[in-house]
Amino acid sequence: MIELRTPAEIEEMRAAGRFVAETLATLRDETKVGTNLLSIDRRAHDMIRKAGAESCYIDYHPSFGASPFGKVICTSVNDAVLHGLPHDYALRDGDLVTLDFAVSVDGWVADSAVSFVVGTPRDEDLRLIDTTERALTAAIQTSTVGNRIGDISAAIAAVAHGEGYSINTDFGGHGVGRTMHGDPHVANDGRAGRGFPLRAGLVLALEPWFLATTDELVTDPDGWTLRSADGSRGAHSEHTIAITEDGPIILTDRSFLGVD
Repeated sequence: MIELRTPAEIEEMRAAGRFVAETLATLRDETKVGTNLLSIDRRAHDMIRKAGAESCYIDYHPSFGASPFGKVICTSVNDAVLHGLPHDYALRDGDLVTLDFAVSVDGWVADSAVSFVVGTPRDEDLRLIDTTERALTAAIQTSTVGNRIGDISAAIAAVAHGEGYSINTDFGGHGVGRTMHGDPHVANDGRAGRGFPLRAGLVLALEPWFLATTDELVTDPDGWTLRSADGSRGAHSEHTIAITEDGPIILTDRSFLGVD
């Protein structure tokens, strides 16, 4: 069921968005060559506890997950792009890292992700990350009353295809509210003019993610981490937005913190 939020409810959702934005900005700043993925999870867990927030991940057990996730943040590295389960791994120079984080604050959820390189970056990784970020910007700009879900999907796809990337549509954006995943599904490829009409009060997590040379995924033995089938690297950018009569509001905006 697709739910619409009142202006007052959207205002209430800002606290979750701000906390998610601040946490990701802090973790990105602290994540360096040598940082262990388990340390990132412990830091995020501590920040959640101090804020009185609730993790959306730790007990999460959807049909595609082998077991409850058990951690509070997704840490995907290099050829891993989604649902990266934190494990004992110290980041190396040039690793491409994606942090994906969702929490509930006062009963409202926000969800966001950021990709970056620790140490010395490769040009092809920076291009991949930039493509996800530009696709996310295009998606947000398209998220206006009167457009449709397909317009968002088409906007994302146009950026990706323009850079020569193929697109997997198994996982994409989604509705956000009292729970992390709700209707509608927002694929990262689609036809403009199709799908649910965008209305004021619709809150979405938009999340373009692309792999460098494939659109096929494989699942790690941990039952969660999704990697490219050919070993190529992946990147993922995500924001939670609210559609209003005055245009989209980025609830997880990090720009006020002096970061992108």
